Amino acid sequence: MLSVPASRPNAYTGSPLDRVSGQRDDEAFVTAALSSPEALFVPVWRNQSLMKGVEEGHPEAVLLSAEAAGAVRMADGPWALLGLWDGRPVFAVDCSGAEDPLPLLPDGFGRFSDLRGVAGLLPAGEASVLAHARGLLHWRVRHRFCGVCGGACAPRSAGNALACTVCNAQHFPRTDPAVIMLVVKDDKVLLGHSTRFPNTTMYSTLAGFVEPGESLEEAVRREVLEETGVHVGEAWYHSSQPWPFPASIMLGFHAEGLSDAITIDPAELRDARWFSRDDLRNHAALGFSLPRLDSIARRLIEDWLEATA
Repeated sequence: MLSVPASRPNAYTGSPLDRVSGQRDDEAFVTAALSSPEALFVPVWRNQSLMKGVEEGHPEAVLLSAEAAGAVRMADGPWALLGLWDGRPVFAVDCSGAEDPLPLLPDGFGRFSDLRGVAGLLPAGEASVLAHARGLLHWRVRHRFCGVCGGACAPRSAGNALACTVCNAQHFPRTDPAVIMLVVKDDKVLLGHSTRFPNTTMYSTLAGFVEPGESLEEAVRREVLEETGVHVGEAWYHSSQPWPFPASIMLGFHAEGLSDAITIDPAELRDARWFSRDDLRNHAALGFSLPRLDSIARRLIEDWLEATA
């Protein structure tokens, strides 16, 4: 089996932002950015993003001016500097304190929706910015107290870090690495139906979190063996996809299956099967579905299909 390269960027990648990480601690820079008439604000309301055109199938991100952001109670919720977009400061702001923020905005500003349902339809870069804001603010909202002493935390680095007001411990956003892999053997691929899938007909690539002291390739082999009993040999890196829902990054691999027999872990999977290329191409007629188009799981499958056509 040969390594299959990524055919195109994954959803939530390709951010247009200059994250200006070296200037987050410059109070004068941050103050000037906040007061800039060019500043833009990315609102997040209870883990949903503000977009228009969702119902029409042509979603676009809605970024607010400072005045509009103030109307949705910016001062009451966490905010953070995301970076510069073509020189314009961009901030994330949590407006979850408002029971319904839409009446506070001018007409025609769209509505708050789950980003994951439309990410593949958004213009280039917008899904990345909205995901960045969602992931960072999720961390801010849920880490108000110090994990060392329990003291209250205060924002630092323009909202990109926290410091305990009691013991001064420093806290930074976490991103949990997870491997996701398409196992291939004898021109067939191994897909599973997870107990967590809301879609009762979907089969997808296997995935799992990397454990402490474990390499990515070791995590690939362990997860596949634990979930299906299939032994894996070589694993080739394909691509990655940020998945800040709430705080992961998916590290994609194609992997070499060494055994055929499947013994599922019923706590993780309802079913697992080997599928041929024809099976995948005719999945609807055969009564099963594949992962969403914006997922790295789907990209791993499609790139293998295209490379072996």
